[in-house]
Amino acid sequence: RNPLRDSFRGRQQVKMILVALFGLAAGLTVIWYTAQFQALYFLQNALRIDDTAARSMVGIAAMFSMFWFVLFGWLSDRIGRKLPILVGYALTIALMFPLFHWMASAANPELANAMERNPVVVQGSGCDYNPFAQRQETPCGRALDALTRRGIAYTLQPTAGWQGQAYQVRVGSAIVNAEDPAALEPVLAAAGYRLEKQVPPMSRMVQVVLAIIVIGMLSGMTYGPVAALLVELFPARIRYTSLSVPYHIGTGYFGGFLPFISQYIVARTGDPFAGLWYTIGVVAMALVVTLFWLPETAGKELE
Repeated sequence: RNPLRDSFRGRQQVKMILVALFGLAAGLTVIWYTAQFQALYFLQNALRIDDTAARSMVGIAAMFSMFWFVLFGWLSDRIGRKLPILVGYALTIALMFPLFHWMASAANPELANAMERNPVVVQGSGCDYNPFAQRQETPCGRALDALTRRGIAYTLQPTAGWQGQAYQVRVGSAIVNAEDPAALEPVLAAAGYRLEKQVPPMSRMVQVVLAIIVIGMLSGMTYGPVAALLVELFPARIRYTSLSVPYHIGTGYFGGFLPFISQYIVARTGDPFAGLWYTIGVVAMALVVTLFWLPETAGKELE
């Protein structure tokens, strides 16, 4: 008669709902979102890959990654639900940065070389970035936004002694003082930054697909066992509400905010890879919760 009241009645039931939220739904969702949405955004924006080519690579990788979900769901029937999830979380923390660096070096090595030869430094005052604004209020903020959208790494050096909203962007040895961030384009191009959309050769596209398939494996390790695990975690009388609440909050908020938070981290740090720290942080939390508080449910008798 009152599913919410019944689901949250008693310490043990509340505990399992929280474990399902922070240990399962949050962790597996950010990995899956990173494998699909974050990888696609990274290819299209940070690496300047042609939209159709980027979607094709992610789509092919997703097609092959379906195998992982079936494999680890099947494996969890034999070795338990908890172990594949824990190993998947641990491997995600260890491999996420190397996998995205592999994607970058394969998809657009020229851009990475240009960043190394002619690093971009943003210096001045008023270099605040507002993630909620349609248009940044200060010229320096608009420069940060322009660089972030183009996937250009930069070092931010706030200078309190500068007057007003003055700022400068230094690309290698060239200095740009401009109200309009579009003035950065010719300077970046002269410094070797290839900002036009491009299609990598087939050998490099294969490497990108393989990297995304590995991320898909991490998603399969954590997602494959969960359908059975969530069913086994709650008594039948309160199961539907008890698993729905943490699953949809975890996927909706932890996963839904991933693009927003990761992009904000990139804008604040100037590092195109820094947004992955959100995924790493959520997965680290999920690893701890799962390790200490998630019971093993494989083989459990269901009412």
